[in-house]
Amino acid sequence: MTLPRQVRAVVFDMDGLLLDTEVAARDSFYEVAAERDLDVPMAVYVQMIGAPGGAGRQALLTHLGPDFQIEPLWAAWEARFHLVTEAGVALKAGVVELLDQLDASGLPRAVCTSSSHRMVDNHLGHHELLPRFDAVIARGDYAQGKPHPDPFLKAAEALGVEPEHCLALEDSHNGVRAAHAARMMTIMVPDLLHATEEISALCVRIAQDLHEVRALIATQAETKEKA
Repeated sequence: MTLPRQVRAVVFDMDGLLLDTEVAARDSFYEVAAERDLDVPMAVYVQMIGAPGGAGRQALLTHLGPDFQIEPLWAAWEARFHLVTEAGVALKAGVVELLDQLDASGLPRAVCTSSSHRMVDNHLGHHELLPRFDAVIARGDYAQGKPHPDPFLKAAEALGVEPEHCLALEDSHNGVRAAHAARMMTIMVPDLLHATEEISALCVRIAQDLHEVRALIATQAETKEKA
């Protein structure tokens, strides 16, 4: 399969796409929930993946009740997550190989995340990957977060490439919705969430991992050379 348009830049989500942080976040949440004897089904938790903080809190409150004091739970979760990830988080399969291919193809790239700049600096800095990105768009850099298109439009602007010629890589449903709304070619690489019928329709491809994405970029580069 070839991509529908020439890729001139690549925009990466971070959590669950570049780094195995979503698993660490899930495990940290259920640890603090268990300490408080809270029963939160996975169906409720997945509503928080890739959602802005307010939407994630609302999903919990809908389940736990409007009078539940959510901020102490949220703060404990964040503290546990930071503790668990302080020493670094594993890269997802194919990250380095894909970045090497982008170097070979001369394609600029950006990180586009709902996490803070501090989290980006910490997690990507641990793997010495920050210099390999031309721009980082993080929380605070845009008016409305995913699923709104603002983060991806900001990334395209930072790279100086039209959104239509950007390839967006996402693992969450809200991330896919945001990238598609920004008119980017979107590939979902599932992590904790599977591709639903709705999400599949918004993507040009559902990839097994970033090695598969690297192969697509390599094929496009070879086709361009032969043209």
